[in-house]
Amino acid sequence: MDLGLNGKTAVVTGASRGIGLAIAETLAAEGVRVVGGARTITPELEKVAAAAVSVDLSGSGGARTLIDAALEELGGIDILINNVGGGDTELLGFAGVLETPEEQWRDLFDLNLFGVVAATRAALPSLIERQGAIVNVSSINAHAPSTGPVGYSEAKAALKSFGKRLSEELGPKGVRVNTVSPGVTGTDIWRGEAGLGAKLASMSGVAHEDFLAAVPGQFGIASGRISEAAEVAALVAFVASARAGNIVGADFVIDGGTLKTA
Repeated sequence: MDLGLNGKTAVVTGASRGIGLAIAETLAAEGVRVVGGARTITPELEKVAAAAVSVDLSGSGGARTLIDAALEELGGIDILINNVGGGDTELLGFAGVLETPEEQWRDLFDLNLFGVVAATRAALPSLIERQGAIVNVSSINAHAPSTGPVGYSEAKAALKSFGKRLSEELGPKGVRVNTVSPGVTGTDIWRGEAGLGAKLASMSGVAHEDFLAAVPGQFGIASGRISEAAEVAALVAFVASARAGNIVGADFVIDGGTLKTA
């Protein structure tokens, strides 16, 4: 299927690795000129991006720097993919609300919500002019707040709500806003030696490889396997494309059937 993306422009945040890199690669393969933003620029991102900007997206200053650089490079923005999220704070552990320091809450909300708000506000004039599309990458944690480190699920739920608000405000102006919410995905977060998966395996007293093999059963993943970053990226690309022209304010869950509610 031709997604009609050839010649479009896009900004992808958190684009250096994992889902963000897969999105940048997928869009570039569709003929999109991509500007990727991340704290650390990887060779993989530089290979596919028209420009790669090293920036801290947890604050409004970093978001503005990225969008300004993108506007200079691209001339205008058709697509904004707010993928940045998570962060090293997710490795702090799974203490309760009373035991979790306020700094963890603030760090997680800064990165997963306020940085997205800042990037969106900076890009909106161009997106409105071009009647573009925004895709926010949330998480199934937004639907299951009892899982994950304190503050992460709450920030992702707020991001989902922010997307819904935007869709109502911007839909009449021709800008489509939607959310994609992945479940467990085979990135370094789960497969990396220093990632969350390795930490959980250590806490459980099992080998990392054995822990990953057991994840589908432990998480109730109906498909029997975790998602791959390329699969999430393909969904994001479709949602951002003209082929999804009347999809507005939706939240697409891609989790292999982990969530059991309708």
